[in-house]
Amino acid sequence: MKIELIKHQAKNGNKPTPILFIHGAWHGAWCWEEYFLPYFAARGYDAYALSLRGHGNSEGREGLRWWSISDYVDDVSQIIGQLPKVPVLVGHSMGGLIVQKYLQSQRVPAAVLLAPVPTTGVTMTTLSIAKRHFVILLKVFSTLSLYPVIGTPALAREAFFSENIPAAKLAAYYKKLQDESFRGFLDMTFCLPRPSKVRDPILLIGAMNDTIFSPRQMEATAKAYHTKAEMLSDTAHDIMLENRWQDAADIILNWLKGRQL
Repeated sequence: MKIELIKHQAKNGNKPTPILFIHGAWHGAWCWEEYFLPYFAARGYDAYALSLRGHGNSEGREGLRWWSISDYVDDVSQIIGQLPKVPVLVGHSMGGLIVQKYLQSQRVPAAVLLAPVPTTGVTMTTLSIAKRHFVILLKVFSTLSLYPVIGTPALAREAFFSENIPAAKLAAYYKKLQDESFRGFLDMTFCLPRPSKVRDPILLIGAMNDTIFSPRQMEATAKAYHTKAEMLSDTAHDIMLENRWQDAADIILNWLKGRQL
């Protein structure tokens, strides 16, 4: 499977460990390219972002509906096998679940979860969407497509961004959003992570204004990994594209420095 991989070469002194960024549902590698890739490259890290199969410029769009979380974990494994060193993993939302699943059987220097799928899965998120947009959820199950959940700019803003996001930015990001795997949604509901199998150090950053995963879910997930959630105020689900993106990046950078990575 041909997987899109974007790289920003390290500048100002090369750190020994690269970073691999893994996007969430409806996104692609593009979501890291505006801020996070250049930020970490400027601070000495080789920074990579992949597009999971069926996303961005990767192959597999025709089979998107039935790709599983296990398939996405295989994509991460494939890319890690191509890198010169095992990277630090940074996963957002569904990408955070992929990281959790990968770590159940593999080791990495460290991992960062940004507003990840919690250890309890997406059942509460699904119920919340049903309460706000019952007709849209009916459409999801009748078409086996997750696109209706973010099918208008207003819905995309509600899911991912703060209310004050500039209209031009919202329009630009909305054009890049896409459908997501229905099988992946089922996996996020029923194929839950097993924190007891994870031995690597984990940093978790959540967003106080997240409409997808609540602060309470982030705190519970952090506790499952024997750590504490770093919660950003005035921030919505797409932490890497929100106004406080650099606060999140600074937290990650300082945490990596503390681990001499």
